[in-house]
Order: sequence, then C-alpha cells, then structure tokens
Amino acid sequence: MSGRERRYEIGESPSSFERGPQRAAETSAGAAARRYDRYEHQRAAGAFTRDGGGRSYDRVEQRFPVDASLAVTESSGRFDLLDHHPPPEASSNSRIGRRRYDRESSAQTSYGRSGGRRHDRYDHPSLAESSSSQGGRARGRGVGQRPLGGYSPTLPSEFTPVDSITHDLEERLTLQPPFQASRPPFSIPSQPSTSRTPAAAHFSSTVYIPPQRRNQAPRPPLTLLTRSTASGTQGESTQVHDPTPEVNATKEPQMSPASLQVATFARRPGYGTLGKRCRITANHFRVELADRNIHHYHVSITPEVTSRVLSRSLIKELVHLYGQSHLYRNPAYDGRRGIYTAGPLPFTSKEFMIKLEEGNDGTHERKKKEFIVKIRFATSTDIHNLREFLLSRRSNVPYEIIHALDVVLKDSLSNNRCTLSGKTFFPLGLGARSEIGNGVQCWNGFYQSLRPTQMGLSLNIDVSSKSFYEPIPVIEFAAKFLNLEDPSIMARMPLSNDDRLKLKKVLKGIKVEVTHGGQRRYKIFDITEQPTTQLRFTEDGQQKSVVQYFREKYNIVLRYASWPSLRSGKDSRPIYLPMETCTIVAGQRYAKKLNERQVASMLRMTCQRPWRRQEIIHQIADQDDYIRNNFVKEFGVNVSVDMTAIDARVLLPPALKYHDSGREKTIRPRIGQWNAQHTKLYHGAVVECWMCVNFSNLKQEVVFNFCRHLVDMCCRKGMDFARNPLFPIQSSPPEQIEAKLSDVHHQCRVEGKQLQMLIIILPEVNAYYGKIKRICETELGIVSQCCQPRHARTCNRIYLENIVLKINVKAGGQNAILEDTLYGRRPLLTDIPTIIFGADVTHPQSGEDQGPSIAAVVASMDWPTVVTYRGLVSAQPHRSEIIEDLFRVKEDPKRGVVHAGMIRELLLAFKSSTGLKPLRIIFFRDGVSEGMFEMVLLKEMDAIRKACASLEEGYLPPVTFIVVQKRHNTRLFPTNEDHMDKSGNILPGTVVDTVICHPSEYDFYLCSHAGIHGTSRPAHYRVLLDENKFSADALQMLANDLCYTYARCTRSVSIVPPVYYAHLAAFRAKFYVERSGAQYEGGSSTGPDDRIELPEIDPTVKSVMFYC
Repeated sequence: MSGRERRYEIGESPSSFERGPQRAAETSAGAAARRYDRYEHQRAAGAFTRDGGGRSYDRVEQRFPVDASLAVTESSGRFDLLDHHPPPEASSNSRIGRRRYDRESSAQTSYGRSGGRRHDRYDHPSLAESSSSQGGRARGRGVGQRPLGGYSPTLPSEFTPVDSITHDLEERLTLQPPFQASRPPFSIPSQPSTSRTPAAAHFSSTVYIPPQRRNQAPRPPLTLLTRSTASGTQGESTQVHDPTPEVNATKEPQMSPASLQVATFARRPGYGTLGKRCRITANHFRVELADRNIHHYHVSITPEVTSRVLSRSLIKELVHLYGQSHLYRNPAYDGRRGIYTAGPLPFTSKEFMIKLEEGNDGTHERKKKEFIVKIRFATSTDIHNLREFLLSRRSNVPYEIIHALDVVLKDSLSNNRCTLSGKTFFPLGLGARSEIGNGVQCWNGFYQSLRPTQMGLSLNIDVSSKSFYEPIPVIEFAAKFLNLEDPSIMARMPLSNDDRLKLKKVLKGIKVEVTHGGQRRYKIFDITEQPTTQLRFTEDGQQKSVVQYFREKYNIVLRYASWPSLRSGKDSRPIYLPMETCTIVAGQRYAKKLNERQVASMLRMTCQRPWRRQEIIHQIADQDDYIRNNFVKEFGVNVSVDMTAIDARVLLPPALKYHDSGREKTIRPRIGQWNAQHTKLYHGAVVECWMCVNFSNLKQEVVFNFCRHLVDMCCRKGMDFARNPLFPIQSSPPEQIEAKLSDVHHQCRVEGKQLQMLIIILPEVNAYYGKIKRICETELGIVSQCCQPRHARTCNRIYLENIVLKINVKAGGQNAILEDTLYGRRPLLTDIPTIIFGADVTHPQSGEDQGPSIAAVVASMDWPTVVTYRGLVSAQPHRSEIIEDLFRVKEDPKRGVVHAGMIRELLLAFKSSTGLKPLRIIFFRDGVSEGMFEMVLLKEMDAIRKACASLEEGYLPPVTFIVVQKRHNTRLFPTNEDHMDKSGNILPGTVVDTVICHPSEYDFYLCSHAGIHGTSRPAHYRVLLDENKFSADALQMLANDLCYTYARCTRSVSIVPPVYYAHLAAFRAKFYVERSGAQYEGGSSTGPDDRIELPEIDPTVKSVMFYC
C-alpha cells in the first residue's frame, strides 16, 4: 500500500473521508501493522476466554468474516474495498459459531491528520469521562451518538460477559450464519489495485468472497430458464440462476447478466418453530371435490356484446329456452367467453338464436334484438392434475381447473339473490345500505375466492364494503355533491364552470333513467357548457329549444333551466337530458376518491370487531348453503361450513435500544407498543439552523409558545437543537406561500447559513400541504416539518413527542435500533454487509384515465442497524406496474454510455455511507398481485442484476426477493382470551406458515401489529426468490423485528418499514406531479422512449428521510 493511501476501520465514520481526499491520504501503511500488533498484544493479554462449554470466544473477531477497510486513493478519487485478514496464528481461535464484531480492548480507534490515536464513543458509561482527556472533545453521547455513516459497536471485552451477550440469542433464536469458516491469513496489499473498468468507478475490482467459497466462481448472472414440470419435494429451493461449475478464483471477464425468460418461485425451506404456540381460526373453508372432470366450452356472441350484464342475460335466456332440449346440463358462465359443465354436452359446436329486449342508447325505442350464440368445445380439465399439485407432486399451478371451480361457485350466487360488482357480491339481506355523504352510499357485501393451500382447496370468504352512487334524481345528487342545501337558490342561480367540471367528472360514464318516455336508460358522456335555456336542436327540419320541446311534448316545465343538461348519444347526434328529468340507476359503483368526511363515515360503518366479523362470515357461509345447492352438487363440489383451525405461533418482540443517558436504555415492547417517555433518542441529530413560518390564523405568541415547547421536547429527547431560530418567527397568508418560502430561503443564503429544518404551521385548509412540500423539496432544498394549527394551539405532550420522532430522522438521526443488531445477534443482518430495499408503485385514483404512476424505492444506509433509509422516486407510464427506473442505460454526447437507475444510485449511496459494499440484498416489494408475480420477478430482478454488474465486474450479491401483500382477504381470529389483545384481535407477532399457506411455495402470514379498531389484517409475505437460503424462522423473525423499527411512532406496524417508507415516498411524489400536470393532459405516454420526468429532489433533502 502506498503512503498516499488512507485506510479506515469498519467502525469509523465516513465523515472523516468525506471532507476530501487530502485528509484521507495522510495515513501510511503502518496503520495496518499497528492493528496487527494490537491484535497480538490482546491475544497475549488473555483477550480470549472460554465459556462453560469449552467453546473459544474471540473477543476481537468481527461478525463480518474479513476486516474490510475503505481505502481512498488521492490520485484516483475512488473508494476501494480491500480485504485484510488476521494473522495465521489467530485462525485457530476464530472458528466460532457465534461471531462477534470487532471489539478492541478499550475503545474504537480512529486516525486523524497527525496519525495520532483518539478514543471516544465508549460503550461503557464508566469510561465516558476518559474519552475527552485522551483524544480531545468527544461529542458523542455513548453508544448511540455515532455518526450514521459508520458503525461503532465497540464493547470492551472486560465489561462484556459472554453469557450476557448470548443469553437472549439462545432464548429467541439459534441460527447459523450462511458463511462460516475461519478467517484467511492476514495480508497487506503492496499497492492499490489498478485493474478497473469504467463501469467500476466506485467499487473495487476485488470482490469479497466468503472463505469456504473462495475456490468457487462468483455468483453467475441471470440466465435463461425453462420451467420444470418434474415433481419436487418440500424443502427444495429452486433458484433463478443456472448452477455454474466450480472454477478457480481467477476468473475471465464477465459479460452483462442475461435476462430471464421464465422464473421458478422459491420452494418452502421448511416450517418455523420459534414462538409460543396458539390456536386460531382463519376465514378459509375447506373444499372437497368429486373425481370428475369439468368441460370448458368457448362462447361467442354475434353481434358482439361488451356489457357483462347483457351477456349474462343472453346465457340465462339460452339455458331457459334450450336447457332441457339441447344442453341437458346447467352451465356455469364466467361472464365473458367461457362456460363450464360437469359433463360433456351432446355436441362439439352449435349455434343458438336468442331474442332479447336490449337497452338502447336513446336513439330508438326499446325493442327485441336477435343474437347468435355459438358454443364450441374448448378443453376438458383433469381434476387429477389439481390433486397432484396440492400434494406437491407437480410444480405447475393448474390455474384452469381452479378458475373453472371458482366460476362454478360464483355463478351459483349470481344466479340467485346477489348483485355482482367486480369480485364482490352484494346480497340484499347483508346489512343496511347507508349514506356516507355527498350522494354516495355504502353497500355491505362479501368476497370469495378459491385458493390452493396445504390442506387442499379452500374457499376464502370475507366481508367487503364498497361505495355506490345513491339512486336519486340527478338534480338532488348535484345538490348533495356540491353541498347546495337550498333548491330554490339552485333554480335561480346558474352553475359555475368549476362546479360544472366537478359534476362532469363525477357523472361521466354512469347510467341514468329518465322519468318520462318509458323509463329509458342512457349513459352520460358529458355535461353541456351552455345552460339548458340556450340548447337547441333540429327536429323535422326546424330549430327547437330543449325547454320548448319538453313543454310541448311532455308538458314539463323545467325549473332548473339555468343549469346545464346531461349529454348522451353520439357526438354527431347528441341527446340533451335536463338533470331534473333523470334519476341515477341503482347498483353503480362509485369509483372516485372519497373525501375525508366520506372516509370517516365509511370507516364507522365497516369497522367491525373480530367477533362480529366472524359472525357475519359464518352467516354468509350459511346463506350460500353450498351443501344443499344442486347447481354446485352437479359439479361434485362440497364446501365445509366451519372455519379452518390453525396451530399458529406468537413471536417474541425484539428489544429496542435507546440512548444510555435516558432513564430507560432498553425497552421490550408489550402487545405491539411501548412507552418511550423516559427514553432518549438513540442518535439525536444536531439542528443548529432552523426557522418557523406560520401560514395559519394563530397569533404570534401562540406560535412562539409552540416552538418553545417543541424545542424543549427535542432537547429533552436527546437532540442537539438550537434554542433560538435563525430568524424570528414569520407569518404569511396562505396565498403567499410560494413567495414566503422563497424569501426564507433567500434570507438564509444571504446569511451564509444552510437551513436544516423549517417548522411550518399549516393553514386551516389542508389543500396547501402538497404545494409546500413540492416547493421545499424540489425547488429550494429545504427539509420541512408541517404541523396542524389545532395541535400547535394545545401543545400536547404526546403530539410533541411524535413530532420529535419525525424531526430527528429528517435531520439525520436515529430514534431507536434493534438491540440484537448492536451486539451482532442477528445473523441475517450482521454477519456480512446487508442492504434492505423497499419498493412500491402508486397508481392514479380509480377512474382517472391519465397521469403517471409513481414508483419509489428506499434502501437502508446504516448497516447493521438498518433503521435509516434513503428514498428515490420516479414517474412512469399510466398504471405501469413494473418499476422501469431500477436500472437504465442512456447515451450521453460527452460521456458515451452512462449507467443510471435507482438501484445503482442507492448501492453507491450505501457504499458512501457505510464504507462497505453490500454483500447481501433483501428486496421487499409491495403492490404486486399474484398474476404479476412472474413478470415482476423477471423484469425487476434483471434490473437489479444489471445494476450490480454495472458497478463492478463480477459483483452479483445474492438476492432475496419478497412480495408483501396487504390487499388480500385472509383474516385470523383468536379462539380464547389468552391469545387476543385488548381489541379482540390476535396478538402481535402471530405467524402462520401452515394449513392455509401455499402447498409448496415459500410464503407466510404475519400479524406484526396490535389492532386498534376493527379486525387486524395480517401481511402476506411471498418469497419469490431466495438466493440467501434463509430458514423459515430466520425470515419470519427478521420481518417481525423490522416492524418495530418504524420511525414515526412507538408501535409496531403491519408491514416492514422499507415497504411503508416506499409507499410514503411514492405518495409524496404525487405532489411533485401536480404542478406540471398539464403536460399529461390528453392521455399518458405508453411508448418505451416517452419518459415521464419528475422534478428532481434536492440532494440535501434526498440524503435524509424527507418522506417521514
């Protein structure tokens, strides 16, 4: 190693080298030799002890198998990850099952400009005073006060009994790290590596390979696969890469990873065993099948019919006319192009003529219309294939059979008393249909679906509630929707253009029934710009007004002629319908976004305690009465009337570490929550420059009092928060938000200060929140914390504590960490550098046919504590589910081919923050339906692989790809009071990986949170790819523990925080789109080259958890 190269220890903060290469280059290669001498001295002094079982515990050995240092070469400006190892003599003492982090005998050592040794950040309180005297002023506050970029878990060996370290591990989890071997011999590189490629500008060309794999080739790239149809046994792990023969460590240059064509999902590695066992029930009903095949027939209708209601009416009429004479069987119709029968029909192809009264578009009178329905044999489904799959004797899911049986069960309901909307049934007797405001009703229904499980087929039944248009006159709906209470005023006043556009948006596409002319139905396409008094049309060659027409033909005097009319029919021949003559047809879904009042009303009506929800589900199962249903019996289907009983387990909550200066240093949560009143933040951020702007009607003294209490709370919780703002508190009306924020930014620049935190008191109207965030984060580069004026007025202690949690992480601090990660007791995280990703895609609201979807990816930046996440966002075409910006290659006129993308940027940020490159990737993906699993895995894993390979030749760390689902319909219910929380729900930590889970693929249900209102919904984790070979216990414990690290509250959350943060970041980016929303008018881009760009987030904002 040259004298100009600087090496840094793992525990040292990157802040020491982020100041520039000059300071980084001042330490010679003697630093490595000093570490060698220190190791020998500790070994001679008896730093190695033996426990009662005779096992040797190496006090200075790291959990990370090799001591990786960061070298910054002044001439190149590149970060190199170089391997150096302990001396050969130490290897015999380092073959240990429980590896520990590098804990030097007294303190962490860092080397400054003079090469001198500075001691600070001791873990033990008794050594805190000596730190400042030996190495200058130590700003840290114990173990918690380390910079985020580095990890310093240095516990002096003389103060750390081995039993205290291992006791909790043995009690909660016994796992072997994936890589176990003695450390290789210590070596000092003679000079920096010079073999680099342009793509590896930020990563070393030397890849860390675990000791037992040093004679193997690095992980191969993704290659083409063919789906195997051979039977597999449970416990196998089917990976998405081709096995590569072992080769020497010297490798040939590697090409870019190839794209996958077919993915095979990970097989279940086994079942979890940790946790306290309990008995619960699930809303799954076992389905038994007779040994008979189902025949599938293709249906075509001429002329073509697009309405499912009309299609079902045609098939129903066909069965009524020809069922006994030609079909001899009751077919189940899927509403589209297929019918299913329990046996063969007496023909392979046949046409039927059906006459049916068809609703028209208003241009003709209602009349009978002829349709030709052709039925043609398609295929016969073999029930034996389904049985083989459920027994794990074949890997391919027989979707055709499951779909056919699902159609049979659903068609039996639609033929009876239920209204079908999407996948939900709405029987008349299942609760009242209540108004939720603004002309919208809440209907209670139920959802059901067949699912393959370990117990066989199960029927999943759950309560479902949806919003519908209230079947009232359109003029009454308009009054409710626009909050117009006095009809007499409506008759006199014309409708404003803004209100007209609102009505147009909410009424477009719905069906109305006229109160004159035989109750004909029309579909609304528009609302006229002119009032009804100005509308004219041609009849019998003469111009006639709409008002005159209704008075002469129907003897109707229009009261609301100053309002516009509804328009139906074709553009060339429009039909004008005055609002007061139309009524909204019942049973139409309200797919628009509900306002706050409607949401609150809906929650009150649908929020059901677990015992009540369980009763309703049993009631639905009894009403379906599949046992006595002749239609279902004909197909040999028998559905149990009892819910499924399951043996579940309740995982222990993790211990949370707070700062040592607080009254409580460690907390073990109880029932998914904990009281942090007597704790201090693990790493309190430093905020020296802050300001407050008031956009509300609060008086100046009220805002001043709020700021005083907020600052007091920040300091009390362990933050270094300046008592006085940079400038006095400023007030401004909401109309001047943009000007005031720009003025604040300008004031700080004039003073030469970087504003670290801007406290904003929001206006009483919430409409300004998105505008404030967009301006601060994309235009000015200001991190902000918005507060509601009603809370600022009261200064409630709990509210202030929650605000402090958000401010601290936005300023770069850490609220609490998992204690296990601090002491190296979490092998999935602490054995090798691990990065955790969370990804989500947020789409426009239902009913919006334009505007981009927003993709967000976050990644942990603080291994091994994994509580700080950096977030990136990007826009993509309308309702595109695949994240397109994970990795991309673009041409630059000056630089040529440039690699970019969110994965690549986050990997580089991790390296910059920790000084290490990730050797393991855990990728949590949200918002993926089962039908998209394969496509998402293929496309996004391909992007991840290419992003890694673009950083360094041969850099392909193992990936575990997990989909987190919340929009499912499985509910779990306790069976006794010992296994329920105060709300009557199952206990936090309840995990299920048997009975109702997939027969062979890797999945589990985890309820990690405590219920507050209603029935808890467990998260469903689907492991699509597992190259890290995690055990069931290991992954379940990891997911449960992570749910206790959510930064914004002192409660466990229902999904892992990376996914939660990705959702918050995507939602925040929606505000960035609104400013430039006009560019998306006229439709969304769908071409591969039509990129949708979001405003760039300022680097200062992007470096912290701004989305919290």
